[in-house]
Amino acid sequence: MDTNAHPTSPTARWELYRLLGEPIRLRLLALSAEDELSINELAELVGEAQPNVSKHVAALRRAGLLGMRKQGNRVLVKVADVTGDAVVRDALSAGRALVTDDGSLARVPELVRARDAASRAFFDANETELEPDSLPPELPAYLSALAPLVPHRELAIDVGTGDGRLLDVLAPVFTHVLAIDRSPRQLARAKKRVLARGYANVELLEGELDDASVKRRLKKHEGADVVFASRMLHHAAKPQKTLAQLGELARPGGSIIVIDYVAHEDEALRDQQADVWLGFDPTELRDMAREAGLSRPEVRALPSLLHKGARTADAHVAWQVLVARRPT
Repeated sequence: MDTNAHPTSPTARWELYRLLGEPIRLRLLALSAEDELSINELAELVGEAQPNVSKHVAALRRAGLLGMRKQGNRVLVKVADVTGDAVVRDALSAGRALVTDDGSLARVPELVRARDAASRAFFDANETELEPDSLPPELPAYLSALAPLVPHRELAIDVGTGDGRLLDVLAPVFTHVLAIDRSPRQLARAKKRVLARGYANVELLEGELDDASVKRRLKKHEGADVVFASRMLHHAAKPQKTLAQLGELARPGGSIIVIDYVAHEDEALRDQQADVWLGFDPTELRDMAREAGLSRPEVRALPSLLHKGARTADAHVAWQVLVARRPT
């Protein structure tokens, strides 16, 4: 038989009748019309050896009646879109009567449900748990999946990147990420993270916000879509000036996101973390943003449960986030 002949072409008609004269092929055709099934599943349903089923499936496929696809070692079979042919429709009807009578058609849903039995058993027996204060290792994959929901994500800048923790959030979302820090030692730690994660879209840069090297990096962009500064403002000698510099890194209409402490009285952090400022009052933070030339500043508290689990000196201090924009 010509393997390229369609079952509805005149040259294939007599061979089509001969092909469909085997009851097992009619049964295989009807079962494959019910659901996409593997060769092994079909063999189990019709009670035939797998090699014999493979032979009949191959004949039906050559005739253009069955479609096949591979998934690993499994071959999945489904009826092709040839039901416009009266002979094929009659064959499907006859095959359906056969598999209804022998009970194999009724077993198809049960066989399909059994596919995930091993998965159910695996997860029921799996006792591996993350600590409540641990982030899932697959978090970058989740963030990559969410990335298309962010409308402007060409460039993000992480100011005061430190050891690069925020890069695990930014790199999966933004096309390019520029991470800036004035400490060579901190940048070396961030580099280890970047290499370990394989973040090819992250560039590390040593310097201050007003350095010429930073401005050179931004020449090919109008500015960043988002500028992040996480827990660095309380280290700035002049916070308002720093906010203005952050704004200059953003494109017109771009966002500035600052995460920092709410005002507190823990003087110990001056020694433990070299903090210059003991946080900021929300109203003070909004006013500083306006005076720095940023528009629409909003400040909101961050849920304490999101950071109090951290084993750090500042875990007990309340955090807040400032979101503002560079005027258009």
